[in-house]
Amino acid sequence: MTPVLSMVGVGLALWACIGLVGGAAASPEAGYALAGPLAAAVGSWVMTARVHAADPARVTAAMVAGFGVKALLFGAYVVVAVRGLGLRPLPFALSFAGFFVVLYAMEAYFLWRLFAGARQPAPE
Repeated sequence: MTPVLSMVGVGLALWACIGLVGGAAASPEAGYALAGPLAAAVGSWVMTARVHAADPARVTAAMVAGFGVKALLFGAYVVVAVRGLGLRPLPFALSFAGFFVVLYAMEAYFLWRLFAGARQPAPE
């Protein structure tokens, strides 16, 4: 399974679990809380993998730029979700934090695998 499908699958499975445990009342906040971190984790994975394939020396610069963009977008996303869409802050924040941690841990694992593969010695 590809990293993108893995992240999407785990995110949707966790959202379904929140819906089962918390009921329909928790589902809207959890759904919106999933959307931001999932889009950011998938987007940064795709960007990093493409930059790595083209020129591994540019990966750090691309990741630093991506971090800055994500910091600004996450701030705006949370404000729009809570104030603009009227989502309840506590369920949204708890779900957002949980999805963020899980998805970025997954991305870190996939990045570790990507970079470890680049360090493997050539077969003799």
